[in-house]
Amino acid sequence: MAVPKKRTSVSRKGKRHAGQTHKLYSKATISCSNCGDHALAHHVCPSCGTYKKREIIVIKQETEEEAEE
Repeated sequence: MAVPKKRTSVSRKGKRHAGQTHKLYSKATISCSNCGDHALAHHVCPSCGTYKKREIIVIKQETEEEAEE
């Protein structure tokens, strides 16, 4: 049975494993069941403030007067 002559260093082992464990993953987005906009999974929708078809936070809507100012 083959035995390594020298110990594998931590940096060499880290370089070998870096391609498998340090990948960049995109965050899981879903379409909101209320408004259809994209939101993070298991989070409150930032555009309408609902989670699982329940209103959790109230989103302040801009009126025409505030938009003109």
